[in-house]
Amino acid sequence: MNHILPVIENGHIHFGENKVQEAIEKWTEIKNGNKKIKLHMVGKLQTNKVKYALRVFDFIHSLDNLKLASKLSEEQKKYLKKPKIFIQVNIGNEKQKSGINKNDLVEFYNECIKLNLDIIGTMCLPPINIKKDTFFSEMKKINDSLKLKDLSMGMSDDYLEAIKYSATYLRIGSKIFGKRN
Repeated sequence: MNHILPVIENGHIHFGENKVQEAIEKWTEIKNGNKKIKLHMVGKLQTNKVKYALRVFDFIHSLDNLKLASKLSEEQKKYLKKPKIFIQVNIGNEKQKSGINKNDLVEFYNECIKLNLDIIGTMCLPPINIKKDTFFSEMKKINDSLKLKDLSMGMSDDYLEAIKYSATYLRIGSKIFGKRN
């Protein structure tokens, strides 16, 4: 945690975490002391962790199924907290990755709106070892077609490409803090 404090002291307010329990342990006290900090859930969120996630996260980048959408809707009413949410799109149609199939996206988005979720954009994790331009370009088109402002894509290795396609949120952890243990 000591490596994050200097970044906060220099004015950075947006941070991402992959795991709910880790985030609660690391960020609860810091967020209580600095209300400007915005915490982003960038990892897979399980429905049984939603009530804990809403305690600490302001953004969720990984909405990937209707069961999770329903649970978020239910829990945000209890906590009177409405996180900003990105729908995760399985842009490469990879079996091992979660996310909404792009062909089902409009219907899923409309269901999320009915559930009173604050959908601000889409997110993707394109296939590795393949040129990302095609996927980033397609995500930009998808986002534009849904008239969504924010686009979460690009990581330490490909963030410059993602910016070319209007990414508004980037996940650049290892370039700043080094690889995870």
